[in-house]
Amino acid sequence: MTSLLQTSSRILQVPGKNRSVPPSPSCSLSSSRNECGIAPLTPSPSPRPQLRPCVARPFSVVVAIDFGTTSSGYAFSFTEDPDVIHMMRRWEDGDPGVANQKSPTCLLLTPDLHFHSFGFAARDSYHDLDPEEARLWLYFDKFKMKIHSTSDLTMETELEAVSGRRVRAIEVFAHALRFFRKHSMKEVQEASPSCLESDEVRWVITVPAVWRQPAKQFMREAAYLAGLVSSESPEQLLIALEPEAASIYCRKLRLHQMIDLSHRPLANGLDPDASRIFDSSFRQAREQLRRARHSRTFLVESGTGELWSEMQTGDRYIVADCGGGTVDLTVHQIEQPQGTLKELYKASGGPYGAVGVDLAFEAMLCHIFGADFIESFKTKRPAAWVDLMIAFEARKRTAAPGRNNALNISLPFSFIDFYKKHQGQSVETALRKSNMNIVKWSSQGMLRLTPEAMNELFQPTINNIIKHIEELMQKEEVQGVRFLFLVGGFAESPMLQRAAQCALGPNCRIIIPQDVGLTILKGAVLFGLDPTVVRVRRCPLTYGVGVLNRFVDGRHPRDKLLVKDGREWCTDILDRFVSVDQSVALGEVVRRSYTPARVGQRKIIINIYCSTTDDVIYITDPGVRKCGAITLDLPEPITAEGRHNGNTTSERREIRATMQFGDTEIKVTAVDVATDRFVRASIDFLSN
Repeated sequence: MTSLLQTSSRILQVPGKNRSVPPSPSCSLSSSRNECGIAPLTPSPSPRPQLRPCVARPFSVVVAIDFGTTSSGYAFSFTEDPDVIHMMRRWEDGDPGVANQKSPTCLLLTPDLHFHSFGFAARDSYHDLDPEEARLWLYFDKFKMKIHSTSDLTMETELEAVSGRRVRAIEVFAHALRFFRKHSMKEVQEASPSCLESDEVRWVITVPAVWRQPAKQFMREAAYLAGLVSSESPEQLLIALEPEAASIYCRKLRLHQMIDLSHRPLANGLDPDASRIFDSSFRQAREQLRRARHSRTFLVESGTGELWSEMQTGDRYIVADCGGGTVDLTVHQIEQPQGTLKELYKASGGPYGAVGVDLAFEAMLCHIFGADFIESFKTKRPAAWVDLMIAFEARKRTAAPGRNNALNISLPFSFIDFYKKHQGQSVETALRKSNMNIVKWSSQGMLRLTPEAMNELFQPTINNIIKHIEELMQKEEVQGVRFLFLVGGFAESPMLQRAAQCALGPNCRIIIPQDVGLTILKGAVLFGLDPTVVRVRRCPLTYGVGVLNRFVDGRHPRDKLLVKDGREWCTDILDRFVSVDQSVALGEVVRRSYTPARVGQRKIIINIYCSTTDDVIYITDPGVRKCGAITLDLPEPITAEGRHNGNTTSERREIRATMQFGDTEIKVTAVDVATDRFVRASIDFLSN
């Protein structure tokens, strides 16, 4: 890595900030200062933000994969007929009585790490394995959460299977995406009137909006490994933000496609008819979906729906994507009459998805039977543990605030037998000794969870969701929202619906799309058809690089002083590209010009730093961390006559890098100013 790069800047304007800097030295720093690898030249006056024209690519079909924590699915649409979204076939081996429009996000690998199955097939195959044999196989369930919770995500990050064996996470995700590629392309080819080439397909993969750049890059690398697209054609793959996709779809909704949970008078905060009302509404919605799924096509309304036609300039709404692993919140404003969207506040959320209820159930089991036993059972009888959690999942979906009777959860025979052998007493005795009066035992081998017990399992997660939405509504940019859209699989829960209605109903209308579990998937297809629909986004972090600046005595600390060739410089200054929560329009760019420190240098590496706040001055300030690097691969200089210039005394070159922060991913391109030739540029957030 070069220890000094010269840079001039043309940047997006940050109101109230003067980023101008004086000239820099032309010599290299000592190795002890190589973290501060860039020195700015005096910039020319900052121009107005430049809009890059969107270059249309002749894709014939858009295929979207909604890669969820608990369930996943795909859909597609042909660009010549964008008003029709084709939904995937009903999954084989699904649960009886359930419209299996999506598949469980679970993967089964053989003992020698080869792909065996995904979804229902993986779950059922793992269930049928002999207990001793199952310990050799690798079963992964809800593995997407690992990417969210890992702070130092890299290409070498590992996932642990239910059996305890570990494998690289990138390979697990690639297996899953490869499965979806195979299934979706088979359906696309069947529906296409002509044979499609691989470069005619645009892929879209959904991720939570609260995911940082390393996680987004991780999904892109997994897609490359899975063969969805080539790394040489990155524009064929779009990363869609889940609540953003939901918002894109919701703006198309007609009134008959929504369930309105507008506030109604509640007696003591409870409505005895709540579960009946919710059940009736969703029965009607599911019946409409069941009829529509016979054709597996969904017609998208042209223009915007009736709800949005009522909106005036400045009206705001929140989309809360309540999924299996995370809850993602985004605040949008629809721009009339064009129907584009503007993000008003940076995406927020956290790990408050439906998995939290599963973890609460596991904690309850640990309280009753002992944490050591539960851990041992998960290790020694992994397939039986999966069966137990599947049984709980089925009952969890039926929990409702107005329910009076207990929910029965079958304990696998191996659980009852394993406990008896290892603990020397029956599960009934353990339950009695635990003094958990809200959980009963049935002689038929079932745990009977009273309504109070189910309420205790749901409330911590639901409270986190409601609290986060309430805090968001207090933000200046968000106050006065008219609508709250609940989407995602967890939004189907009457428990969450009732809590949202009680806490938030008085302040805004709460809307739930009838096809709530498919909202993100359909929106992802629409995003792939028109990636420019979200016109303005907010930066989640402050990004910049470390630079040198003229040292000013009394202004800069002495420990930042560097004397080089008789001139005094202040090191480690953070030169911002963008600031946290800054509005950046699609197509706006940040430009920096870099000059190699040595003649003949073939590579420039520039460290990127980030912070959750904007009140930072130096890259060494608390809360600032190195989060990635830009790499510029420099070709050998070419003279005006077209020959390679081997003259070591030639002038130093100017490389102009252009960065775009208005998309769902940060992008970088670069050109050699003298020759106007493109320079290979890449940005990496996974190699820290």
